[in-house]
Parts: sequence; structure tokens; C-alpha cells
Amino acid sequence: MTDPGAHAPLSRRLGLTDAVVVGLGAMLGAGVFVAFGPAAAAAGRLLPVALVLASLVAWANADSTARLAARQPTSGGAYAYGRARLGPAWGALAGWAFLVGKTLSAGAATWAVGTYAWPDQARTVAVATVVVLTGLAAAGVRRGVAVTRAVVALTLLALAVVVVAAVVSGPTDAPGGGDGAAGPGTVLGVLEGAGVLFFAFAGYARVATLGEEVRDPARTLPRAVALALGVVLATYAATAWALVDVLGVTGVAASARPVADAA
Repeated sequence: MTDPGAHAPLSRRLGLTDAVVVGLGAMLGAGVFVAFGPAAAAAGRLLPVALVLASLVAWANADSTARLAARQPTSGGAYAYGRARLGPAWGALAGWAFLVGKTLSAGAATWAVGTYAWPDQARTVAVATVVVLTGLAAAGVRRGVAVTRAVVALTLLALAVVVVAAVVSGPTDAPGGGDGAAGPGTVLGVLEGAGVLFFAFAGYARVATLGEEVRDPARTLPRAVALALGVVLATYAATAWALVDVLGVTGVAASARPVADAA
């Protein structure tokens, strides 16, 4: 007799590169474009310390996620891990927490898209982005990965332009450029800045949900999480340096669109 709770297994079509791209697509989103402003306002000159702290927390979280994904390669993610290790109630709580968190982060991400793409119609652009991405998700994982590749490439290109511009032009003479007026930073400010920057790393858990869609998940998932997070950390470090070099800490803190202002 068929178990009513069972589901047909998904096709294992994705390799390591695909899984890394999915992870990059989940992390290289709104966070890098909007998080540095409030983080700089909170941490002041200690913005690099806040970034290091956020990356350490993200790495610890990602490593545990990768280990769980390797031991239990299913598509359930946090729900499946909580249910298997702690029981149904904890699994349900983890699943709902994941769903609520991703819903909120999706809202923030699409709002950032609207803010950068068309500030006067940010809400309309955000809603349209949600509709388009929902359609892509419904179209299947292969199409989704193909689009994600393009988005990741464009994002990396945009950030590369900022970094190259910083190298070529050097510090700006515009008001707010340089670090002279920046606050010295405090412990609480660093913690607040790290909390904001951690949002920019959110997304590595998306890789773990591919447990039933990647080949050799026990080997692929941990490597994909580590590679994706490593690329993102290097990208954010270079971007943070470029933003501070061009705008100064006070300029980054005062900007609602620091990446666009620094380009």
C-alpha cells in the first residue's frame, strides 16, 4: 500500500557547478546592494570587523547545514533535519521559521531590486519581480539554474565594475569621502553591523534543499556550500573595500544605494 505522505523522488540532474550557482544566486542578491549602508552607520570605522564577524557566523552556520545535508540528502531542508533529529514538533517549527524567514528576505530582496532599478516605482518593480521569479521556480529547477547563472554573472559584473572603478579612481573628494568623519565604532555597533551584514550571507541553506536533485549529494552538498560561501565572502570583502575607498565610511553610511553611488 502506498504511503500517502510519500512523494515521487526528484531527478538528480544537478552537479557541483549547478549547486554552487544556486548558492551564489541565493546569497549574491539584495544584501550586498543594501546592507553595507546601515552596517557602516552602525559599525563606523569598524565595518571590516563587522564583516569578518558576520562571515564567521555564516561559515559556522553553513558548515553545520552542509553536514546535515550530507547525512540526510532530502529536499526538506531545515524541516527534514529538525524532524529527523529532534522530532516532528521541532521539525515543524524549523520548517515554519525557514518559510517565514525566506518570505521576509524575499520581500527585502525584491524591494532592493525596485530601489535600484526604478526608485519612483520600487513597489511595482518588487511585485513584478516576485511574479517573475515565482514563474521561474514553477518552470523547473533546470530553467531556474539557467536564469540564476545569468543573474549571478550580471551581479558579479556590476560588483567588479565598482571594484575596478575604486582601483582606477582612488578615494573621492566628494562630501563624505574618506574616513575622517566616521565614528570610531563600538562593540554594540559592530554587533549590529554584523547582524545587518549577516543578511547578505543568507542563502547558503538553499543549497541544502537540493538534496534530492544533485548527484552524489553526500559529497556535492558540503563542497557546494563551502565554495559558494567562499566566493561570496571574497566578493563582499572586495566590495566593502571599494565602497569605503570611493565613498568613505560616512559616505557609505549615508547612501541608500552605495553600490550605485560608487560605480
